[in-house]
Amino acid sequence: MRLSRSAKAILGVVTALVLLFIYLPLLLVVVNSFNSDRTFGWPPKGFTLEWWGRALDSTGVREALLSSVWVAVVSTVISLVLGTLLAIALQRYKFFGRDVISLLVILPIALPGIVTGIALNNMFTTILGVSLSLWTVVIAHATFCMVTVFNNVIARLRRMHGGLEEASADLGAGVFTTFRLVTFPQLRSALLAGGLLAFALSFDEIIVTTFTIGAGDTTLPIWILQNLFRPNQAPVVNVVAVVLIVVSIVPIWLAQRLSAESVGVGAARVKSAAR
Repeated sequence: MRLSRSAKAILGVVTALVLLFIYLPLLLVVVNSFNSDRTFGWPPKGFTLEWWGRALDSTGVREALLSSVWVAVVSTVISLVLGTLLAIALQRYKFFGRDVISLLVILPIALPGIVTGIALNNMFTTILGVSLSLWTVVIAHATFCMVTVFNNVIARLRRMHGGLEEASADLGAGVFTTFRLVTFPQLRSALLAGGLLAFALSFDEIIVTTFTIGAGDTTLPIWILQNLFRPNQAPVVNVVAVVLIVVSIVPIWLAQRLSAESVGVGAARVKSAAR
């Protein structure tokens, strides 16, 4: 379908306005992290690195950052293992209730965060009698981060040709040898993309974290929420928010590049096979 010049112009203007509406507030946060005015007057009267220095010297910020990284890394590892196993089981084997299990795996990321948080809080404190801590946050994050890994892996499995695995089995290789030498190399980029998305999703999560974190623990988003309206903390909060933006954007950008490259490699292999 070809669009007229006027339609292209209107579509371009609408797209630009939508992107501006989405990303202008983020740009404002970045600018205010260097704004020398504590009240964030606009336009800025000057720029300074003072707030960045205070953020680096803040013990609370460093501890919250380390906690967020630790939670994101551990929950990503758990998500990679569980998401990959579930994807292989649901894609390669037929059994009763497969469609129901597939729906249940994807459901956590579709549910409102507050519903998931309340449900997990009740499970930990009421049913299991477990004290809330960073470990409960890890388990909570893994329930929905696993979905990103699952979706990436199962999409790759659907594009993979099963002939190589069958050939490996015919040559006498066991299940684990076939997975290590044949299946895993083909899944590597999908696993990396899913892991990066899971890390980004866990790192900036706040709603589920609020309901599952212990009283003495703090992640970076929780620290921002607690200090947002405190006197003299707003400039430092802007700095921490910029760090959160960067740490969230970079994994998503890398995951998108990996997905695009894997699709390109797959298309090239199909063309080569056709020739």
